Amino acid sequence: MAPVFLRLPEVKAMTGLSTSSIYLRIAQGTFPRQIQLGEEGRAVGWLLDDLHEWMAARIAASRDC
Repeated sequence: MAPVFLRLPEVKAMTGLSTSSIYLRIAQGTFPRQIQLGEEGRAVGWLLDDLHEWMAARIAASRDC
């Protein structure tokens, strides 16, 4: 199956995180890094599979408490 990219509004809706929370977690290494889609680096996206893995890990961590 071909990779699916999501843009920031879709990532925010999917995760419930704000823009600043997403970029803070990327800087901390706790959220999937964005992928540059354009030549100038302005257009970025996240792989749907990476987000699914992150969400599954968050669910597992919350249930292990």
